[in-house]
Amino acid sequence: MQIEQAKPEEAATVAAVLNEAARWIAGEGRPLWSAADIAPERIRRDTDAGSYFVARSDGEPAGVVRLDLEDPGFWPEMETGTSLYVHKLAVRRAFAGRGVPTLLLDFARERAREMGRPFLRLDCVADRAPLRALYERFGFSLHSVIHKGERAFARFEMRVPPLAG
Repeated sequence: MQIEQAKPEEAATVAAVLNEAARWIAGEGRPLWSAADIAPERIRRDTDAGSYFVARSDGEPAGVVRLDLEDPGFWPEMETGTSLYVHKLAVRRAFAGRGVPTLLLDFARERAREMGRPFLRLDCVADRAPLRALYERFGFSLHSVIHKGERAFARFEMRVPPLAG
């Protein structure tokens, strides 16, 4: 499987993966992202900015992830330049059970290392036990739980050792 930065013309591909994942999660009775979170304009803007990455298997999109350099909405207290933030990790159902989330998280960790950012951070809705378990198995530690409106969010972090050299 290969992971590459999504090209601006691939915004529709990224949006399709995110929408498929959102429909599946909602179908399970656990809606996650709002329509605004995965609106085509927003996806296009983030893809144009180079924030999305696509995992492909034999050229077919298997999953996506957005990597941000800052996250003032969920991590306002973090010093600029210290972290890479993982958002919108999604896997197409046809690729479920094939380790795509782990590959995307490995990629994010290596990208943080290459950028000299000592932390990889992410958040998720606090009551998502399977998602939290995935992050903990990968090596993330619970940093804190914060509240935004009616929802609680678990914030996770992982220390990223620097490149040997």
